[in-house]
Amino acid sequence: MSTPDVTMGTVLQCSFGAAPGSFIVLPVNRVTACNLPCGTIMDNKPILNIPPFGMCQSPSNPVVIAATAAAMGVLTPMPCVPLTVAPWEPGTPTVTIANLPALDTNCKLTCAWGGMITVTQPAQMTVTVP
Repeated sequence: MSTPDVTMGTVLQCSFGAAPGSFIVLPVNRVTACNLPCGTIMDNKPILNIPPFGMCQSPSNPVVIAATAAAMGVLTPMPCVPLTVAPWEPGTPTVTIANLPALDTNCKLTCAWGGMITVTQPAQMTVTVP
């Protein structure tokens, strides 16, 4: 069985972010693909796992709201600080790491400011599971 895995270094993008970011996976579960730590649905912590995406343009982000109000209603992007509180969805239930579903390229993560974080370029493509 083969499955695309999301590993350390996978390129992520937020729908409200101006720049991509690299996914960070700590090697605590000791499962690797192409010598890179594999992610699970719980690798969703802001800054620790999910990087900033340059400038945030979300009209729900309080700092963007404040900057836009100060600019007389002109949308004013501000530095991204992701706020992700829920796990990645849907995960890969047939492949688990430390009893948690592994991430694949179809998984999505929601930011509290309304952005959708997706995989744009995996760090590796395929893992063969015996």
